[in-house]
Amino acid sequence: MNYYLGIDLGTSSIKVSLADESGKILDSESKDYPLYLPKPNWSEQNPDDWYDALIDVLKRLNKRHDLLNVKSLSFSGQMHGLVILDEKDKVIRPALLWNDSRTTEEVDYLNNVIGIDTLIKETSNIALCGFTAPKILWIYHNEPENFKKISKIMLPKDYLAYKLSNVFASDVSDLSGTLFFDVKNRDYSNKMLEVLHINRTQLPKIYNSYEAVGTVVKQVADLTGLSCSCKVVIGGGDQAVGATGTNTVEPNQIFISLGTSGVVFAPSKEYCYDQQGKVHSFRHTNGKFHLMGCTLSAMGSLKWWLEDILHTNDYSKELSNMPEDISDIIFLPYLMGERSPINDPTAKGIFNNLSLFYKREALTKSVIEGICFSLYDVYQAMLKDGVKATEARVIGGGTKNDRTMQILADIFNLKMKTINTSDGAALGAIILAMVGDGLFKDVNEAGKNLVFDQKIFAPNYDKHLKYQEKFYRYQQLYLNNKTSN
Repeated sequence: MNYYLGIDLGTSSIKVSLADESGKILDSESKDYPLYLPKPNWSEQNPDDWYDALIDVLKRLNKRHDLLNVKSLSFSGQMHGLVILDEKDKVIRPALLWNDSRTTEEVDYLNNVIGIDTLIKETSNIALCGFTAPKILWIYHNEPENFKKISKIMLPKDYLAYKLSNVFASDVSDLSGTLFFDVKNRDYSNKMLEVLHINRTQLPKIYNSYEAVGTVVKQVADLTGLSCSCKVVIGGGDQAVGATGTNTVEPNQIFISLGTSGVVFAPSKEYCYDQQGKVHSFRHTNGKFHLMGCTLSAMGSLKWWLEDILHTNDYSKELSNMPEDISDIIFLPYLMGERSPINDPTAKGIFNNLSLFYKREALTKSVIEGICFSLYDVYQAMLKDGVKATEARVIGGGTKNDRTMQILADIFNLKMKTINTSDGAALGAIILAMVGDGLFKDVNEAGKNLVFDQKIFAPNYDKHLKYQEKFYRYQQLYLNNKTSN
């Protein structure tokens, strides 16, 4: 039997899933690694911790399955992180991660001196602390000796691909989040390379996410049981791979992630971008395009409310007790500031319109509504950019509760669908591995054969109209609070 591996490089752990040719996930193994927070707003990891964890996980899987039968493997990787190597391929310093926000001065310089118009023209996006380019500038300004040593600039999953194949490569979906990649023209931006004081020789060769870049090197094969003929498919950024794992690759669909943070993802066959930079314009794993917006505190807001405030872990009980009525309470879930679409790191969480009449159940429902409103706010920005969705596929912890899914459907006025796996990133990486091996002709065909709907939540139009009015007040509450500050 032939196997395929999907490697999900996350912020807290690495997870490897093993699938057969039918796409059925047979087994998985994971391992945690440290996250270093040496100063306020700093977030770092040692890339060699990722590699060591991957080798350990593969060894454990090989004890249960013969990894010689793995035909190809691919990756879903945490985006935006900066990995830098010297001329001897040694890691120069710990990687700066996607959630590292030390780069506020660099972001201000890029947006206000280089200019938003220039950034959008060159990269289709504006600067955010999470992106890779501001991190490069931070190294240039603050660690000049390290900057001089840079021979290779990588994204996190590309470091693993390099260690496994000895090929210096990246893909279009992950590179889209760097702010030095020209999304429209599928190339590096010469202007941005000049701004960042780097050159093309320091950057990886560009591939589509489903392309094999090489095969497993002997050293890794000897350690893990993989074959030297096992293809290394470059893979993609976590959100694009997650969308692939839900078969959200065609227009008129959207993908929503209801995890700790939230994502709204809209594929497009044609190049598109947001003139104000409210949502990101990136390449998809199939080589086409997508718009994407990320919110910082989706189900993380619910975790805060239930566990830290109400001191309960019984999510099911609390959510089942939510009233059917739509109350006047409005909750802004900006507990960590907000990214899309308002891009306001100073935004604050708010409960509004409280009274003695309301009990905990009504506040809990307002938290769910606020989370859904924050995602709907992203979707509204996308509608102005030409997105026309008829349905959405949803993954993440929020899908476990039917009441939450129904509220999401009512607010968006779209059918919400859950799928046959809760792990879209693993299945997405497996799909890319299969396409790279030639088992399917493209990402679209693979998704149609491997991804199936489970539950469907149809919207209630009368409730949608009520939510539309409440959403307007939600937006005004943020604007009024921002003005008062």
